[in-house]
Amino acid sequence: MTTATAKPQSKIRVVVAKPGLDGHDRGAKIIARALRDAGMEVIYTGLHQTPEQIVETVIQEDADAVGLSILSGAHMTLVPRIISLLEEQGANDVLVTVGGTIPAEDIPELKRLGVAEVFTPGAPTRAIVEFIADAVRARSVD
Repeated sequence: MTTATAKPQSKIRVVVAKPGLDGHDRGAKIIARALRDAGMEVIYTGLHQTPEQIVETVIQEDADAVGLSILSGAHMTLVPRIISLLEEQGANDVLVTVGGTIPAEDIPELKRLGVAEVFTPGAPTRAIVEFIADAVRARSVD
């Protein structure tokens, strides 16, 4: 049901990004494909992106969400920088998710910083797709 104030139903736009020096992108490509198969528009940035490059892509593409794939262990440096840059650009309404080898003890701090959800290895692609779809739709209603 659409109301006069609701945003017209459009494809959810997701940037999938590989920040830092991590050179493994198989998981990111699997997630990108799953999101595309679910009808989302996906922009994959490729490997070795700086936080500034990722945020620039999010802004240029008018993305609803950004999925950060990090296997390097640099998540506690890269993610806060990306969130800070999004806020500086007035894009703090962009849903931020993180996937990869993230130690359980770091997850609460990432969420406190503004990460909506953290997906560790073995997370079902269906759960990731559903989370992003539900969270983006919930934000567009607000």
